[in-house]
Amino acid sequence: MAGKLIIFSAPSGSGKSTIINFLLKQDLNLHFSISATSRAPRGTEKDGVEYYFLTPDEFRARIAAGDFLEYEEVYTDKYYGTLKSEVERRLAKGDNVIFDVDVVGGCNIKKFYGDRALSVFIQPPSVEALRSRLENRGTDAPEVIESRIAKAEFELGFAGKFDVVVVNDRLEEAQEKALKVITEFLEKA
Repeated sequence: MAGKLIIFSAPSGSGKSTIINFLLKQDLNLHFSISATSRAPRGTEKDGVEYYFLTPDEFRARIAAGDFLEYEEVYTDKYYGTLKSEVERRLAKGDNVIFDVDVVGGCNIKKFYGDRALSVFIQPPSVEALRSRLENRGTDAPEVIESRIAKAEFELGFAGKFDVVVVNDRLEEAQEKALKVITEFLEKA
């Protein structure tokens, strides 16, 4: 039986990655779709593990070749995208594929796969809480944080386009809600 798709989108700092990592530890046959990006690795990130790291020119060449299911230039020369081959390989094996993508990419994947996909938007309790999370994680310069906040305000407008919105005010509650809706989706015929 072919697998299903779980799409997660959220503003940076909403807790999306933490929730996805929690879900990957559950017995749901979930396999992370590794996205491609043209940004540099952060911290201990490795190519082919967290992302496929490409130069902006390599990324544009793969776009021209039609290799992406979806892609977006999120910031100038900072592309993110989902390789068709990565998704189709997993689905053909019967795996359930989980995505961590920006809001535009999430909407595009949902449109492409329809009812075979569940789209989940992780919403921070407020923009102020989001700013605090971004500052506390200590990975970005102040100007990058300001850029992420501006982007977050835009992205929050997409919440209504997703099948489910999970407000991450208390992490454990957000994880349990996400687990519940995904389990129900995967159990449907």
